[in-house]
Amino acid sequence: MPSSNYAVAPQTDFSDPLKQQLSVAKTVLLQAVDLLDNYLTSDEQLSISSQYLPGSTIGKHLRHARDHFVLLAACMLQPPPYVLSYDTRIRNTPMETSRTGAKEALLEAIRQLEDVVPAADMKAPVTLHAVTPHMQQFQSTFGRELWFASLHCVHHWSMVRVIAGEINIKLTDDFGFAPSTLVYQDREAPLGKAKI
Repeated sequence: MPSSNYAVAPQTDFSDPLKQQLSVAKTVLLQAVDLLDNYLTSDEQLSISSQYLPGSTIGKHLRHARDHFVLLAACMLQPPPYVLSYDTRIRNTPMETSRTGAKEALLEAIRQLEDVVPAADMKAPVTLHAVTPHMQQFQSTFGRELWFASLHCVHHWSMVRVIAGEINIKLTDDFGFAPSTLVYQDREAPLGKAKI
């Protein structure tokens, strides 16, 4: 069984909430890179349909979770007022069927976050448009949306974990678990130690 090779990006100052958030986002995205590098052995594994999660594939979950980070970063590159919609997505991308395409897309998302997050204002107001199925509008902040994107990613990694299990791939014990769960259980994992 492969060992986990993903790492938390080195951070020297965890007192800065934006650095904390960026570290979490990068860590969860790097978990997917580790999955691609050390657990999946073929492109076909990205597109195997789950018997327990109808319509789900590992590739679709990787793309969907990554999309949220990319859409948020793109929103923050526009001049204010910041308007965000997570419902604007492109499906059937190369990252859904190619390990190389998926890895490149995930690493590009990390680069985008590294460019955007350090210069952002955690409290910058963001107007979120959402189809619920009714069109809704919510007020939020950049910091809240960055945290949401990370937690949303963890949620999708838990489904990736189920699909991987269906094809006899055992992932690391922390893959697909929320930081709060890992901290509560005092797990030895990059997101498992409270820094409070």
